[in-house]
Amino acid sequence: MKSIILNLDNTAEDSLYEQIYSQLKENIVTGRIEAGSRLPSLRRFAEENRVSVSTVGAAYNQLRLEGYVKSMPKSGYYVSNAVAIEASENGPDTGGVTLEQLLPPEGAHIGNEIPLLYDEESFGFSRWKKCMHRVFNEYSHLLRIAGDVQGEPALRYEIAKYLFQSRGVKCSPDQVVIGAGSQQLTGHLCRILREMEIANVAAESPGYGPVREIFKEHGFTVLNIPVDDNGIVLEKLPANMRSIAYVNPNNQFPTGAVMPVARRYALLNWAKENDSYVLEDDYDSELRYFGKPIPALQGLDHEDRVIYLGSFSSTLFEAIKISYMVLPENMMEIFHKFSGRYSQTCSKAEQICLALYMEDGFYQKNIKKCRNLYASKLETTMREFEKAGSGKVEPVNSRSGLAVLLKIHSTLSPEHICQIARRTGLLMQPVDDLCTDEIKAVTFYFYRVSNSLLKMLVGQFVKNIEREETRIRQAELRAEQERLREAEEKKSYGLRRDDEEIKAETEM
Repeated sequence: MKSIILNLDNTAEDSLYEQIYSQLKENIVTGRIEAGSRLPSLRRFAEENRVSVSTVGAAYNQLRLEGYVKSMPKSGYYVSNAVAIEASENGPDTGGVTLEQLLPPEGAHIGNEIPLLYDEESFGFSRWKKCMHRVFNEYSHLLRIAGDVQGEPALRYEIAKYLFQSRGVKCSPDQVVIGAGSQQLTGHLCRILREMEIANVAAESPGYGPVREIFKEHGFTVLNIPVDDNGIVLEKLPANMRSIAYVNPNNQFPTGAVMPVARRYALLNWAKENDSYVLEDDYDSELRYFGKPIPALQGLDHEDRVIYLGSFSSTLFEAIKISYMVLPENMMEIFHKFSGRYSQTCSKAEQICLALYMEDGFYQKNIKKCRNLYASKLETTMREFEKAGSGKVEPVNSRSGLAVLLKIHSTLSPEHICQIARRTGLLMQPVDDLCTDEIKAVTFYFYRVSNSLLKMLVGQFVKNIEREETRIRQAELRAEQERLREAEEKKSYGLRRDDEEIKAETEM
């Protein structure tokens, strides 16, 4: 027996009894309250909807008189089965989809979609569930009020503490802004930059596309700046023009280049001399598989010229869209001017859960586990492509991150290659800026796949590319042969026509 909470209005012309009767009747007829189901008791319904028991009794009795419900002694009120046919005819159109289909079990296909593989070892949910239980058992009172537009104070405190200890980022919790993904936070940053009359973005090329697109959608002029083995090429940055440089200094996406300290200082000096700023995207820098993680660029900044961007999606699980941005104090003042017009889009329960998860040291333990696990997967990925690639696929080992850049010698388009990967259960994305007619570049997110499956599927993926190329070549050959045959038939037909015309003229 489920609760039924109605939208009742004490100021409406219709009495409460009439409103209850009408809304229950509509829910029964449309099938939202199923035929044969039991209605809440008079007292329970009255308490949950804050009305008198007699008012509920009058509405129930009217529904009984009209045949929508029936009363069973010592049991309660039940929706009449007689309305089942009408409910099925007039109910909402769900397309025949059931809740079980919308929430499929693990490993099940959704429609014709081949599910991407995901390694369950990548994240253990037992500790997360432990922290979530604490949220609902100890802090449920905090969930009854709206979340802080800047993010929950407890989580901002844990983030500031963690960033200083692990990444060398210098900030207070008051400088941390939490949002549902880096793209949403970039939108906030765009509003701040507009207020500061900065309208130019210098972005790495190739680089992370979604953030660049957000800047474009907000009307910024985006300049594509090339990268080399040491990151963004400083000589190509705009001079004498206030701008923001968007960079991945610790693990450039998708090349994996690491910016050395000399270039970092030079980049900070560029920002100072040109009254500009640097947006440092540090999305997966904790996942470095040799030596120690490289400290963040923000820690070298003494002029408040660096905005730091981070995310938990790559170090926890993909569905937790919690990202954060560390703003210089002058930008925080601007943020507070317009932040009242927006609401926090991250789940408050998840934010508090993550704060507890970090406080208990679980996040740091998970990072350590991921480093060991993903390092092994990267080694397997490199080895298996060397075995199966036979010069077909060249993986670029950045020794860090969640993905590896693949250079594939193929006539297939990068989109076609990614489709083949998906049919194999692997996630790949094209890198258009690095593609040529002979070599196609894609990023392969190896972290999603278990070591045992990597050993099986890397070779299968390469074979599938070769088979597809062979199939296309054979189809093209058959088409060419058919074209030649048709041309030969036309030529032969033309010669026969010429002979017939000559013969006809001779006979005349």
